[in-house]
Amino acid sequence: MTTESPRWVTSSYSGNGGQCVEVAINLAASRGVVPVRDSKNPAGPVLGLPAESFAFFVAGVRGGEFGGF
Repeated sequence: MTTESPRWVTSSYSGNGGQCVEVAINLAASRGVVPVRDSKNPAGPVLGLPAESFAFFVAGVRGGEFGGF
């Protein structure tokens, strides 16, 4: 059983404008999940994405599959 705590980070592209999400990618290997939360509400709900799904999402963003975001 792992007791590792999430280490929350935001994208370096977020500009710290408060309109972003935070992810805890440090849990991907040990728990197989990437927690995601709203940076404006760190005590709020957390969405746990399967690590493989999160990796596909990031690859899609990098590959421009979601338009000009």
